[in-house]
Amino acid sequence: MTVLIDYTKGFFETTEGDTVGTVTGNATLDLSTGSVFSHTPTANTTFAFSNPPASGTASSATLKLTGANVVAGYDLANASYDSVSLSVISEESLGHDIFFKPDGTKVYLLGTSGDDVNEYSLSTAWDLSTASYVQNFSVSAQETGPSGIFFKPDGTKMYITGTSGDDVNEYNLSTAWDISTASYSQVFSVAAQMGNPRAIFFKGDGTKMFIADQTGPDINEYSLSTGWDVSTASFTQLFSTSSQATSPQAIYFSPDGTEMFVGDAASDIYKYSLSTAWDLSTASYASITFDASSQNTALLGLSFKDDGSKMYTLDNQTDAIYQYST
Repeated sequence: MTVLIDYTKGFFETTEGDTVGTVTGNATLDLSTGSVFSHTPTANTTFAFSNPPASGTASSATLKLTGANVVAGYDLANASYDSVSLSVISEESLGHDIFFKPDGTKVYLLGTSGDDVNEYSLSTAWDLSTASYVQNFSVSAQETGPSGIFFKPDGTKMYITGTSGDDVNEYNLSTAWDISTASYSQVFSVAAQMGNPRAIFFKGDGTKMFIADQTGPDINEYSLSTGWDVSTASFTQLFSTSSQATSPQAIYFSPDGTEMFVGDAASDIYKYSLSTAWDLSTASYASITFDASSQNTALLGLSFKDDGSKMYTLDNQTDAIYQYST
């Protein structure tokens, strides 16, 4: 098996033709000498990174495995229920969306019975059986029909879509990931494009925003001239899901923007491929569907573990979050 690590400083794409760094025997990657590293381990290996960029410089890494016995994430075709769930009925009886902190130690539930965000901590990352309720934050002053939630990757901004205002509400968090420190910032209307906004998803650098519209039914794409600032958003294009998801409620993209997953109210999850990352005009149905109806009656939320090895759904009728292996 060969491991290829593509490391990016800032928000730009690299390819295998870029500067290739040398991987030492103990799999240390010197980030000052290369952006792409190839290594063939002969035993269990822990990758170490040296000379990272200065603090505050955006960075990301993509791990690609090739060869025998490779298990890839986001494998919707082979998803299976873990027999693990989290009941949220004590906090919310009409859940509409979920969002996981990137390290899997927190999950946030958005609901319309309380018009609020509910925060849970997971003592074991990505394991719903270890979740415990922490606190909630009301969004009723801005939205009485909240339907979608998303956080900036550093946890300092939160975004809420809603059906009463047909808009996106942006909040600032003075303490990252602590919703008790959230304060309303600004709003962006999507009423010109849709009448029933549901889930929301951002590209990793905040320069693209995607919103599922139940009425369309479609996914709407927006460009932000300033990342994470919804006041700079402008509509770009849409992608119809009518041939598969007739009532899209949830949306999720793989980190590289080449795979899109859409959850339907009928509790089916559809996979789409994008030949150009983050560009909906290049999206096509991948002919892969996962039927989650054995657990879900009305699927309204969808999320994945950061490496794609776990999938999570929120059901509006059973008031529970379900965990799957993918």
